[in-house]
Amino acid sequence: MSKNDYDPNSIEQEAQDYWAFHHTFEVREDLNTEKYYCLSMLPYPSGELHMGHVRNYTIGDVISRYQRMLGKNVLQPMGWDAFGLPAENAAIKNKLPPAAWTYQNIDDMRAQFKRLGFAIDWKREIATCHPDYYRWEQWLFVKLFKKGMAYKKKSFVNWDPVDNTVLANEQVVNGRGWRSGALVERKEIQQWFLRITDYAEELLTGLDKLEGWPDQVRTMQRNWIGKSKGIELRFSVKEDPTQQLTVFTTRPDTLLGVSYLALAPEHPLSHLASQEDPEIADFIEQCKNIKVAEAELATMEKRGIATSFHAIHPITGQTLPIYIANFVLMEYGSGAIMAVPAHDQRDFEFAQKYNLPVKPVIRPLTLSWDYSKEAFTEPGILVDSEQFTGLSSEEAFSAIAAHVESVGIGQKVTHYRLRDWGISRQRYWGAPIPIIYCDSCGTVPVPEHDLPVILPEDVVPQGTGSPLASLESFYATTCPHCGEPARRETDTFDTFMQSSWYYARYCSFDQNQAMLDDRARYWTPVDQYVGGIEHAILHLLYARFVHKLLRDEEILNTDEPFTKLLTQGMVLKDGAKMSKSKGNVVSPTAWIQQYGADTVRLFTIFAAPPEQSLEWSASGVEGAHRFLRRIYVFVEEIKTALRMYHPRDTHIDVQQLSQEQKDIRKQIHSVLKQANHDMERIQLNTVVSACMKLFNILTEVPSQDKNSVLLVHEGISILLRLLSPITPHFSHHLWRELNYGTDISKASWPKVDNRALKTDTINMVVQVNGKLRGEISIPIDADKKTIEETALMNPHIQKFLDEKQFKKIIIVPNKLVNIVL
Repeated sequence: MSKNDYDPNSIEQEAQDYWAFHHTFEVREDLNTEKYYCLSMLPYPSGELHMGHVRNYTIGDVISRYQRMLGKNVLQPMGWDAFGLPAENAAIKNKLPPAAWTYQNIDDMRAQFKRLGFAIDWKREIATCHPDYYRWEQWLFVKLFKKGMAYKKKSFVNWDPVDNTVLANEQVVNGRGWRSGALVERKEIQQWFLRITDYAEELLTGLDKLEGWPDQVRTMQRNWIGKSKGIELRFSVKEDPTQQLTVFTTRPDTLLGVSYLALAPEHPLSHLASQEDPEIADFIEQCKNIKVAEAELATMEKRGIATSFHAIHPITGQTLPIYIANFVLMEYGSGAIMAVPAHDQRDFEFAQKYNLPVKPVIRPLTLSWDYSKEAFTEPGILVDSEQFTGLSSEEAFSAIAAHVESVGIGQKVTHYRLRDWGISRQRYWGAPIPIIYCDSCGTVPVPEHDLPVILPEDVVPQGTGSPLASLESFYATTCPHCGEPARRETDTFDTFMQSSWYYARYCSFDQNQAMLDDRARYWTPVDQYVGGIEHAILHLLYARFVHKLLRDEEILNTDEPFTKLLTQGMVLKDGAKMSKSKGNVVSPTAWIQQYGADTVRLFTIFAAPPEQSLEWSASGVEGAHRFLRRIYVFVEEIKTALRMYHPRDTHIDVQQLSQEQKDIRKQIHSVLKQANHDMERIQLNTVVSACMKLFNILTEVPSQDKNSVLLVHEGISILLRLLSPITPHFSHHLWRELNYGTDISKASWPKVDNRALKTDTINMVVQVNGKLRGEISIPIDADKKTIEETALMNPHIQKFLDEKQFKKIIIVPNKLVNIVL
C-alpha cells in the first residue's frame, strides 16, 4: 500500500488512541457553558452489534459531535439495559448463570462501540444489573410504598402454566406461550403496581409542551392514556337487588337503546353464574385462553353465553338480558358494558349472532339508515328516547347526565384508558422488589439501610418459574419490625423500571449516598433523545412518569425527561426488518475490518433520512468508501501547496479574487449554508450530499495562483468540519495533516460568510415585443441608461431588432428588459 492510499484501520486507531489519551469526550458540569445532553436509548447486551445498532448510535453521535463544535458542553453517555428474559433464555440454553452471559456480552459490545469511534464519556458507563444501580430504584420503591403510590392487588394476567410466569401480550403467540408452547391462561394473581393513573392528566396535558417530539409519538401516547368523558351508570340485577353493575359510556345519548349487558368472564357475577350452570363454567374456562392484545380482540370471533341474570334499565325499568362475552376485559373499566347494537358495530354483530334486539335511538341528520344491516355510530338526533327525544346527541349528553345525577343512578365522570403500571415479574433475572412478608407485621418494606436487596448472580435458571421462590438463602429473612422469621418477595421488577430513570443516573454515575445529586439537575432534561418508534408508548410513558415522581420528591427540578425526540427508521435487508429470527442480520464487524468504521458510519447516514427506513446495500458501503478515498487522494496530491499556509495566514482578500474565483467562493458558502440548515433540522443525509457537492466544486478550482490555493484551503477546512461528526477519524487525520489544528473535534463549526453570497452582477432576461430573446449580465447598481445600452448592444438581441427603430424600452428592475418595436 502506497503512502497515498487511504488506510482506515491505522487512521482510526490513531484517532481513537488520541481521544483516549486526552480524555476528549469526558465532561463535567460547567455553569458558564451551555449544556447539551444527547442520548441514544441504551442497548440490551446481546453480545453482537447489528446495523440497526450502528445506525441508531451513529445518528446520536453525529448530533453530539456537531453540538460540541458549536461550543456547547456536551454529554453523551452509554450503558446497558442488562436485566430481562433474553439473558434467562440464553442461560437456560447454555446452562450458565445469566450474569456471566450478560457481563461477557457487555465486554464484547463495549469493544465494538469503541471501534466505531463514538464520542462517549465511558467513565459514566452503567449496567442496570449492578446492585449499585438497582439499589436506588429499590430505594425509590420503598419511598413510594410508604406514600401509598406502590401497592399490591390481584390482577388478571397471561399465565404460562409450564414456565410459571406472567407473559406480556406480545409473548402470547396463537394463544400459546412463545417459549414453552403451552396454552396460556387468564389467571388472577397478586401483582405490584405503581399508581401512574394519579398522573394521567399531567401526562396527557404535558404532551402539548413536547413540541420537539414527533406528532405520531404524541398521538400514540394520547391514545394510550385515552381520556374520555362520559357517565357512569348503575344497573340493578333483577334476581338479586343487592347486586349492582356499574358501566361507563361515552355515549349517554344511546342509553335508551340498550338491549343487553355484557360481562367479562372474570367478573364476580360471571363467577356466580358459573356455579349454577356447567355450560357457563365451561365457557369461562375456554375464555382463559383468549387473546388480549387489542388488535386481536378487534378481529377475533365475538362469542358469548346468556346467564340467568337480568339487569334493570335505570331509566325505563326494562328488563335486559345479561351475557358473558369474550371481548369484555376485566382490566378495562368495571368489566361490564351496556350494549347498544343499533349504534355500536361490535354490539351489533353480537346481537345478530345471538338474536338480540336492535333498537335505534339516534337517526342521521340527513340520510336514511338501514339499522338491520349495520350500526349507525355517528352523532345525530334522538328518537324513541322518552323525554330526550328530539335532542341532538350533544344536547342529550348534558341532559341525560344531569338526569341520572339528579335521581341518583349515575354521575358524569372522566375516565382514562391508562391503567396502573404492573411492575411485578415472576422471573429470576431482574431487580428484587424490596418487600418482606411477616406473619405478624404483614407487608413490610426493606429498611433503607439494608438496601440493596442483592440478586444472587450464581443461579442457573431451569425455565420453570423463578428459582428465587425455592432459593431459601434468598427468601428466608427476619422481619425488620419484630425480628421473627419472615419471607422476602421473590418477584422482580419489570425491566421498564430500570430504563425509566437511567438517563438521570448517568449524570450522578458515581454517587453512592443518594439516587441522584445536583449534577442530574444540571444535565436534565435530555436535550435530544434518539431511539426506535417501538418504544413510543411504554418506555417513554414510564420514563415521563418516573421523572415526575422524582420531581415531586424534589430530586429533579423539571417536568419532562426528554426535550426533543428522534425516532430513527429501521434497517432493512431485502425489504424486511433485520432480525435474528429471520436470519437476515448484518453484522458491521466484517465491513468495518474491510472498509473502516467511518465508511460504515457514512453509509448509514447517507442512505436515508434518519426517520425513514434504510435498505442495506453492499454497493452503498463501497460507494461511501470510494468517496472518502477520493478526498484522501485529492488532499495528498495538493497537501504540499495547502501546507504552505498556516491557518492565520489564509485570509482571503475578496478584492483580489477574479470573477471566476468569486463565483466559486459563492458556491462554497451556498453549499455550507444549506448544510448548516440541514444539520440543524437533523436531515443528515443531505448534509452528506452537501459534502459531495462541495468536494466536486473544490476539484474544479484551477490552482495556478495563491488565491486559488487559498480557496481550496478554505473549502477543505469547511469540508472536513462538515464531515467530522459523520467520519470523525478520517476528518481528525486530515485536519492534522493539513496543519489546521491538533483536534478537529475542538474546532468551531464553519460559519457562512454572507459577503461571499452577495453578487456584483445580476442577470436580466431580454424580450423583444414580449418574446424571450436572450439574457444580459449587468452590474447590480447599473442605471437605466446602462441597462438599455447593454441590451441593445448584445449580439444575440441585435439579430431580432433587424435594424428597426424601437418605440420604447420597458425595464422591470432586476428582472427583465422588454424592447418594443
